[in-house]
Amino acid sequence: MTETTLPPLTQAEREQLWPALPLKEWQDTYRTVHMWTQIVGKVKLELHPYINHWWHTTLLVTPRGLTTGSIPYGRNTFEINFDFIDHQLFLLTSQGAIRSMPLIPRSVADFYREFMALLRAENIHVAINTLPNEVTDPIHCDVNERDASYDVVTINRFWRILVQVDRVFKEFRSDFIGKSSPVHFFWGAFDLAVTRFSGQRAPERKGADAVTREGYSHEVISCGFWPGGGPIAGPAFYAYAAPEPDGLKTATIRPQEAFYHPDLSEFLLMYDDVRKAASPDQMILDFCQSTYDAAATLAHWDRAALERQHNIP
Repeated sequence: MTETTLPPLTQAEREQLWPALPLKEWQDTYRTVHMWTQIVGKVKLELHPYINHWWHTTLLVTPRGLTTGSIPYGRNTFEINFDFIDHQLFLLTSQGAIRSMPLIPRSVADFYREFMALLRAENIHVAINTLPNEVTDPIHCDVNERDASYDVVTINRFWRILVQVDRVFKEFRSDFIGKSSPVHFFWGAFDLAVTRFSGQRAPERKGADAVTREGYSHEVISCGFWPGGGPIAGPAFYAYAAPEPDGLKTATIRPQEAFYHPDLSEFLLMYDDVRKAASPDQMILDFCQSTYDAAATLAHWDRAALERQHNIP
């Protein structure tokens, strides 16, 4: 069911589904949980078979938090789940084991030690690179005693927003029959994204690291949601094309609140504009669709072959 087939939201329901999340109110918790997800994500990176564009490393949104999904280990599998309702981290194995540890204010180093011990207790042995990715001034996770915040209210708000964005992004994804990523959560940048591919290889990025070269080895148009940081002082939706076709930065997109950020080379739509809209779902869909339309047309994608031309019964 889409938002247009559902009854209008009451103000209380809107606040529950699309809560306010000022960056300054939870940036310490944000930084700590970001590092926790990197620890968990790097276990998946080490053990899961490789999938193009690093899709094997990502997390997925669940009705209670975030999950690694099933990770093969020997002849068995296991899964790691963040529960942002009861604030627990769970380890589940195909052999029937269920282990947990509390999500409480604790340092990144303390989380790392208990989490790795949890894995060893189930005879899961893995070594990870403890240096965080995609952050400024990184501290190795096994010695990071600085970041130690966990506010249950704000992390629950963030997860509730992810649930809504995940739902809308999945609707947007359904109209594309070409190669598309899942709607998935990147623990490196701490963002939820969905990416469409033209099927054509992209020019190699000179001087790029191995991760970036593979991630952008093919032409892409991507939409995502990010809590903010640096020059963006709040949560925002983003959209970009790589490589960026000529004329994209001046293209007309929807809604009118969206804008092109020249330093980031991305279109942005601030979350606070979305949560106050009469139809948050439609505003997000308009943003994703209009930025895709502009980029795909300017980049001469074969849209007739890549897009669903009729509704599925």
